Amino acid sequence: MRRILPFAAALAAAFLFQPAFAKQDGDEAAAIARAVDDAVQRYGLPGIAVGVIRDGKVVAVETRGELAAGSGEPVTADTLFKIASNTKAMTGAVLARLVDQGKLRWDDPVTKHLPQFRMHDPWVTANMQVRDLLVHNSGLGLGAGDLMLWPEPNDFTRADIIAGLEHLKPVTSFRSGYAYDNLLYVVAGEVAAAAGGAPYEELVRREIFAPLGMDGCRVGSWKAAEAGPVAKPHRRVDGRNVAIDEDGEVVPDITSMAAGGIRCGVDDMLKWMQAWLDPANPWLSPAQRRAVWTGHMPMPVSARMRAWDNTHFSAYGFGWRLSDVHGHWKVAHTGTLSGMYSSLILLPDLRSGVMILINGEGEHARTALGQVLMERFTAPQAGHDVAHFARLLDQERAQRVAAKPVPDISARRPATAAEARELLGVWRDPWFGEVSICRRPDGVGFASARSPLMKGRLMRLGERWLVAWDDAAIDAEAPAWLHPPAAGATLALSHVDPEADFSYDYADLAFTRQRDCP
Repeated sequence: MRRILPFAAALAAAFLFQPAFAKQDGDEAAAIARAVDDAVQRYGLPGIAVGVIRDGKVVAVETRGELAAGSGEPVTADTLFKIASNTKAMTGAVLARLVDQGKLRWDDPVTKHLPQFRMHDPWVTANMQVRDLLVHNSGLGLGAGDLMLWPEPNDFTRADIIAGLEHLKPVTSFRSGYAYDNLLYVVAGEVAAAAGGAPYEELVRREIFAPLGMDGCRVGSWKAAEAGPVAKPHRRVDGRNVAIDEDGEVVPDITSMAAGGIRCGVDDMLKWMQAWLDPANPWLSPAQRRAVWTGHMPMPVSARMRAWDNTHFSAYGFGWRLSDVHGHWKVAHTGTLSGMYSSLILLPDLRSGVMILINGEGEHARTALGQVLMERFTAPQAGHDVAHFARLLDQERAQRVAAKPVPDISARRPATAAEARELLGVWRDPWFGEVSICRRPDGVGFASARSPLMKGRLMRLGERWLVAWDDAAIDAEAPAWLHPPAAGATLALSHVDPEADFSYDYADLAFTRQRDCP
């Protein structure tokens, strides 16, 4: 399905050169549609929704594909997608609204609102402010503790997150460096609830959805029958898109909601973008707009950013990434979650932006397409297409794989109980809880007590041990080496694939033996 919204209709009547403006509008619409088609074709996407804003006006909305591959149900402009980590900006906005209302301050200690909050270091506990929850400067490692959030479903609660933080050891000192974090956004949602006097989901509806008219978005628990069409996430299996059927009649309020759980359609996301692109919109005060879009934590400028965008600075605001692109100010974020990808790009000085929602494995697709659409504003003379950036991304990946190849584990075999006898038993990590390494009909199993999908078979490869997860999606993403304890050390896991998703934060696990298998 395709829907184009002309952006020059009102202006055309006011100028003598109406045919020229109409032609420009048509050319832009055609170019955007062509770029979306190129991305869908090159990457075999199951579905996509794209919106583009120029000078504050929506100039194009493009949708392609299906809610679920093979279903025949088309993606539309109101189809709900997981916006994933683009939720973080909404969490930051809820807090900013509460600051405007005098219900909290950015420099409030977190413990003022959550007395039970604890980090590993008591000094950090006492000195962590509300602002610190949003800028990835805690000293925790990349994605620390994410196994309490994903894979879903699991039985970790937000209270478990707050309790577990005390056991996650920092890898740098507080406020000394950037490392992307999800758990502290969960904490930020709980701070908002405590200060705002209502659950996080109610605050999002009250402070964002209602005033901005984002009526189709969903947060917290909701009934599928009462929502618009819902896109299903997909994974690639033998070159095909296979839908992950994860939603029931009632979609639950997930623990990670404030970090990445909101769902919206492209039409509503365009309203969200327009609210930010209009500095006169009274929804948020100028002071809080500045606070949210201030670079509070420096971020590294990657080789790609330098080569593609001539970027000189990069920093993190309150739920937004800030940088310069060919001399233009860029405010953006991406989202990745369970077979869905999103990308939001704002160019505030041009009052323009791009929104991309994909319901399949689309990391490179959102990058290539987003770059093409953004360059229409920042480097229109470049003339790059999706194929150009796709080739560059393929080259990058080839270089990374050559530098850190994925080990060949095809010769692995199931471990026997006899050879694994020193590993058999129930083990416990302070924040992840218990796992069992025990006999099962096909050999020896590894199973988490609290995260049901973290269940697999113990394998042997030469002298090494590894866990092959039973769930095909997890095993394709993050098979794990298992490292037996030596000289009183703890049982540990690590990634087989150097490029595995950081949210499988095996590095933060340290298991000690508790008892024999049942």
